[in-house]
Amino acid sequence: MKKPQTVAKLVELGRVQLSQGFLLRDFLYSEIAAMHGLSNVPDDPDLAIAAGTRLCTDLLEPLREAFGPLQIVSGLRTAEVNALGAAKAYGPASNERSLAGHIWDKRDAAGQMGATAGIIVPAFADRFTAPDDWKRLAWWIHDHLPYSSMEFFPQRWMLHLQWHEKPLRMIYSHIPEARGYLTRPGMPGHDGDHREYWSTLIG
Repeated sequence: MKKPQTVAKLVELGRVQLSQGFLLRDFLYSEIAAMHGLSNVPDDPDLAIAAGTRLCTDLLEPLREAFGPLQIVSGLRTAEVNALGAAKAYGPASNERSLAGHIWDKRDAAGQMGATAGIIVPAFADRFTAPDDWKRLAWWIHDHLPYSSMEFFPQRWMLHLQWHEKPLRMIYSHIPEARGYLTRPGMPGHDGDHREYWSTLIG
């Protein structure tokens, strides 16, 4: 599929079904693009669709089935939009670090594809508000889903959740009192069962 050049083609692209509950258009809105008059339409729609489909089917749908509706806070960014966001310190990482992450439509330096979305799980955020409660969701995802990386933030436990062809399996916290890695390969407790954190989440 070519990059859309008309409204009709963009509508067609936006209506591509990535999974049962998600369309591509759910991930195309960008505050950075909106404020700076940029297009956030992927340069390589086919790659964006392929990566986004895996993100949705492998990660977001199982989360939605387990916890209910999700709120999408951020999704796909074009290289142009991401670069501007990084340059102006709006929050995005550099393009090099965002390939196969928020930049869905470009492979990373190793030629791998991936996709990241920023999400809030309302049913979880409303119920669990103690300082360390984010770890409950982090370990549930770690034990149940084939994620690559998670980054947690303090606002309603928002997280950046990444699917990648070669998953890193790392969890990082931007929460001030718990900043740093919760886990990554080689750290004690990375493998095994962590049900002591999540056994009361569902059911």
